[in-house]
Amino acid sequence: MRLDFVTNSTISHIRSINSKNSHFNIFACHNLNMSNIRISAPGDSPNTDGIKIGSSTKIKILDSIISTGDDCISIISGSHDIEVTGVHCGPGHGFSIGSLGGSHFKEFVTGIVIRNSTLHGTQNGLRIKTWAPSMPSLASDIIFDDIIMVDVSNPIFIDQQYCPRSPCNLKAQSKVQIKNVTFRKVRGTSRSKVAVKIQCSKCVPCKGINLVNINLAYRGPEGQVESSCFNVQGKSYGLQIPSGCL
Repeated sequence: MRLDFVTNSTISHIRSINSKNSHFNIFACHNLNMSNIRISAPGDSPNTDGIKIGSSTKIKILDSIISTGDDCISIISGSHDIEVTGVHCGPGHGFSIGSLGGSHFKEFVTGIVIRNSTLHGTQNGLRIKTWAPSMPSLASDIIFDDIIMVDVSNPIFIDQQYCPRSPCNLKAQSKVQIKNVTFRKVRGTSRSKVAVKIQCSKCVPCKGINLVNINLAYRGPEGQVESSCFNVQGKSYGLQIPSGCL
């Protein structure tokens, strides 16, 4: 379902099953509330994003269940003031901001809140991804709060070397500035040993990244749970499992 240039509207109690592409594609919308949405597609179905939001403002996604083969919710360039509350994701690729920087010069992403939600068996958890190389852009003022993870790979992941298809230039740098991002009260289980990955650009290091009361357990064969950070400025507060790398 495409929602283009929709304003001051409410969509609720809709079920989408086995879409051949994105289930809901929201573009250039303003003041749109979606609630009690049920989305389902096989976990191995490619490009079946649950809800994709681009160039839109004041969007709310509430009390919904998304099971798909790609991002449960994808927030891309030009989106501001987006709120996601009470959403269950799984299977799928998690909650993603991006990918950013591939085009849409100066179409920033700001004012994103994802809270009180769960992820179960997803490929990623809370992810911000930018292309490398990329055009200059900005992702800022983002809050992930009160999130439960169950058997999630890459629970917390900032990836500024995003390149899903080879060949990839590992020396290329992203020019997307990521700043003022808080991960708060994120807890549960990780399917990978490195539960916190904050991999920022050498060209424009991440700024103002906060890890607050993180508790992610790993029970696999590779040893103790770990975190990995580089090219990032930030702080850790409260409980930190794995040990904070900020």
